[in-house]
Amino acid sequence: MSRDKEEDRTTYEVVVNREEQYSIWPDFKDIPDGWQAVGKSGNKEACLAYIKEAWTDMRPLSLRRQGDAAENAER
Repeated sequence: MSRDKEEDRTTYEVVVNREEQYSIWPDFKDIPDGWQAVGKSGNKEACLAYIKEAWTDMRPLSLRRQGDAAENAER
């Protein structure tokens, strides 16, 4: 185990922004404007594993919507 993992005892929250992009945030800090907690917290590894499962499309929401609109217009 790396020294960083041994020393990081921080509890993190998984947060998401308006564009449905995910990140982790230390639970002892206020979540920045534009971000909100998704209800998952834990150590860094657990939070990153959650994000890997939940965030399957890396494109921002606005770009996904543009793609959906273009696809629907072609039909």
